[in-house]
Amino acid sequence: MARSRWKTEQDGVTFRSKFEAKVAKHLKDKKVKFDYESEVLSYTIPESKHRYTPDFTLPNGVVVEAKGRFTPADRKKMSLVKEQNPDRDIRLIFMVDNTLTKTSKTKYSDWATKRGFICHVSRVGEIPKEWYESKQEARTKKNKEN
Repeated sequence: MARSRWKTEQDGVTFRSKFEAKVAKHLKDKKVKFDYESEVLSYTIPESKHRYTPDFTLPNGVVVEAKGRFTPADRKKMSLVKEQNPDRDIRLIFMVDNTLTKTSKTKYSDWATKRGFICHVSRVGEIPKEWYESKQEARTKKNKEN
C-alpha cells in the first residue's frame, strides 16, 4: 500500500500522516515508549501463476494462436508465454492487421515480428501450408527448390 504524501511534524518527528501523529500523541500521553519507522520487515508478494491454452497445436508441434482483436492483455500474455516457453514454436494468425491503438502506427504484425513471433494475416483463417507441413516435408520441399 502506498504511503501518504501528507506529512505532519510533531515533537521533532515527521509522521507520514495526521493519523500516525495522533497515534504517537496518544502513546506519548500514556507514557508508552515507542520507535517510529525504525525497522524494515521483508516480505514477498507471491507469484501469480496462470495457464495458457493454445488455440491450435499442429502435429509438427507448431502452436497457433488465432486473434481477431489483439488487446494489451493478449499482448502481455503472449509475450510472457513465449518468454517462458522458449522451446515452443508459437505463431500468431490475425484476422486483420489492425494498429495496436487508434493513435498507434504499430500494426499487430509489427508487434509480433518485433518479439520474434512468426505471424500471418488471413480474414478467412487460412494458415500457411508451411506451418502445418511436417518438418520432413518442409526439408524435402526446400531441398527440391535448391
